Amino acid sequence: MSRLSRPKSFAVLLAAGSLALGASACSSGGGSTAAPAASTAASAPSSSASPGTGGASPTSQPFGAACSAVPADGAGSFAGMAQDPVATAASNNPVLSTLVTAVTQAGLVDTLNSAKDITVFAPTNDAFAKIPKADLDALLADKAKLTKVLTYHVVPERLAPATLPGDHETLEGGTVTVTGSGEDYTVNGNSKVLCGNVQTANATVYIVDTVLMPPS
Repeated sequence: MSRLSRPKSFAVLLAAGSLALGASACSSGGGSTAAPAASTAASAPSSSASPGTGGASPTSQPFGAACSAVPADGAGSFAGMAQDPVATAASNNPVLSTLVTAVTQAGLVDTLNSAKDITVFAPTNDAFAKIPKADLDALLADKAKLTKVLTYHVVPERLAPATLPGDHETLEGGTVTVTGSGEDYTVNGNSKVLCGNVQTANATVYIVDTVLMPPS
């Protein structure tokens, strides 16, 4: 599939996959272990992502304090992730392992990897840990509901930081609202961007500290 189609008919998303994604670090609420610290500027990609509808610049750098947890080199570094499609890139980042599990459970790996020019809000392991275990287990076991949640984390265009604030329709069909500016952004009023503008071969990733739930 060359391009993700929208909403409900769709078996899509993550890392959320969820997205997934890209970089990241421990959020304030959970307890997973982040990857080794490294300099953001040293390993940020310089020209790997093609600009999409949202105008993401291939020369812009990742931002956010949590970006320092990204490895300096290897497949999980910024440069390494820029070479891989989004689901594969997320699988190389240990703080996104729950997201990768969810994307795999929903059967969305190939769909995400083959999509063109998307934005993924990728929850960290700590973000998933905020969900009570029984509820998370139930979500992971319900493919239809899981797909709905994961596709709610994906916007079918690349969003550069300058175009991030505002309302954006997701693949799930609902809307996410981003507020903020500079290097401080919040999604839906409660999910903070920990490390943003991370480039993969086909997506721009914003690592977030809370799982986004679509309206019922």
